[in-house]
Amino acid sequence: MDTPVRKLRSQAWFEGAGKNAFMYRSWMKNQGFPGDLFEGRPVIGICNTWSELTPCNAHLRDLAERVRRGVYEAGGFPLEFPVTSLGESNMRPTAMLFRNLASMDVEESIRANPIDGVILLVGCDKTTPALLMGAASCDVPAIAVSGGPMLSGHHRGEIIGSGTAVWRLHEELQAGRLPVAEFLDAEAAMSRSAGTCNTMGTASTMACLVEALGVGMPENGAIPAVDSRRQVLAQLAGRRIVDLVREDVTLSKILTPAAFANAIRVNAAIGGSTNAVIHLIAIAGRLGVPLALDDWDRLGRNVPTLVDLMPSGRFLMEDFYYAGGLPVVLRTLLEHGLLDGGAMTVNGHTLGDNVAAAENVNPEVIRPWSNPLVASGGIAVLRGNLATDGAVIKPSAATPALMRHRGRAVVFEDFDDYHARIDDPDLDVDAESVLVLKNCGPRGFPGMAEVGNMGLPPKLLRQGVTDMVRISDARMSGTAYGTVVLHAAPEAALGGNLALVQNGDMIELDVDARRLVLDVDEAELARRRAAWRARERASGGYAGLYVDHVLQADRGCDLDFLVGCRGAGIPAHSH
Repeated sequence: MDTPVRKLRSQAWFEGAGKNAFMYRSWMKNQGFPGDLFEGRPVIGICNTWSELTPCNAHLRDLAERVRRGVYEAGGFPLEFPVTSLGESNMRPTAMLFRNLASMDVEESIRANPIDGVILLVGCDKTTPALLMGAASCDVPAIAVSGGPMLSGHHRGEIIGSGTAVWRLHEELQAGRLPVAEFLDAEAAMSRSAGTCNTMGTASTMACLVEALGVGMPENGAIPAVDSRRQVLAQLAGRRIVDLVREDVTLSKILTPAAFANAIRVNAAIGGSTNAVIHLIAIAGRLGVPLALDDWDRLGRNVPTLVDLMPSGRFLMEDFYYAGGLPVVLRTLLEHGLLDGGAMTVNGHTLGDNVAAAENVNPEVIRPWSNPLVASGGIAVLRGNLATDGAVIKPSAATPALMRHRGRAVVFEDFDDYHARIDDPDLDVDAESVLVLKNCGPRGFPGMAEVGNMGLPPKLLRQGVTDMVRISDARMSGTAYGTVVLHAAPEAALGGNLALVQNGDMIELDVDARRLVLDVDEAELARRRAAWRARERASGGYAGLYVDHVLQADRGCDLDFLVGCRGAGIPAHSH
């Protein structure tokens, strides 16, 4: 077995004939581990977000066993441990409230235990950033292994995508064009196998960005969950993490400024989720890598969206994989000078080397450079007096005719107010109105729920209206679509100008000019600001801690005391 470059962390627990080493080994041996496993083998933690309450991750037990095989094959000692599992599909008020908590769980689990390197088993939206944030704070060797997307949904002769189909079918139901029975019949058809959402939602976006960042194995982004090649990838990752420990390749050597720049451009090319903005800023913050909101616009603005997937396009993740997957996108961007092909990845090769042989076998799904889905994709960062610290919109999922729009505000003070009034046939709203939702940001909800893609008023749906400009300090699901302005900062709960909008105010949106303006003079805004009163905030427990310390969306919504890398120093003896 190769000699490690430096002494393994785990040896501080298991090496020698002292009392403490005796106890650590003895207690571990009650699980039937042979004594030679403690003799200088790299200990690999398998950090598992498996949970039956997180349906997207419910198959990760099997992947953990594949990782375990690979670790043993490479001469390592695999030890699986659980961490908080964040399932966006079931958790209330929102899994985003607990992303930072899960990252603390991961960070302290790694630091407190005899772990030399870690495999991060991730899937549902927030599990990927949470585990990467926690591991990054320790700066240990790590590989993320995503669970993979579900198979494509099929219903009455058409493919239906996770989440995206829900929004569309529900709008048809509200408009009176779809029977309730048919709406309900689509449930099982939409989710028919293990895995994460099969659209380019946040889960698939983050799986692709894991690959683009170089912190996942090649093809991590798109292999379906039930495809045997996903199991092979997990086993190879188990082998490779042992090498990373021996070579002392920590996360900070992979997650460099060049890696984050690559990921931003890839997000534009795949039509990725707006949630990726918040997550990548938070991950970068744990490593001290400078990454600002404006970098998303600067780096991604002129990148075409090449992947024709829902919610921006027509196809699903299964189709994307069969067409060649993310390596095709990476190679295309490299050929046009938009990626750093020399960025190192966890498999020991550069990004450019990994994708040199990639081939596009379905140019309908992965469009050629000459025929993009959207000529200039990415995430547009908007500024103006309605979002002085920025807001975002996803052009590839918006209606082109609404990208420059002026309309009067129809204001909802919070999500309860929205629910109470949106179905009212007497609601004073028309197709030109701008729906404004307040108090749904990081502190206001709290947790910044995915409610920014407000459903349209049923009375307008019945008139054939299919999209409206919507503005909020909330997030939206990566599976959603529409002309939706999100993440307005400062949020309403902090007294940002969003809090001051009143019914009938005129609002101007100009995506090309990157402007978002409340057409109210400063004197009137000052008068409203003087009359504004903050709402009562959550206190006590984790929610209180979160509200007291969460940063705004433009800074990644991390907790202020978690930003930065604390390393994986070895805790003091306890015996």
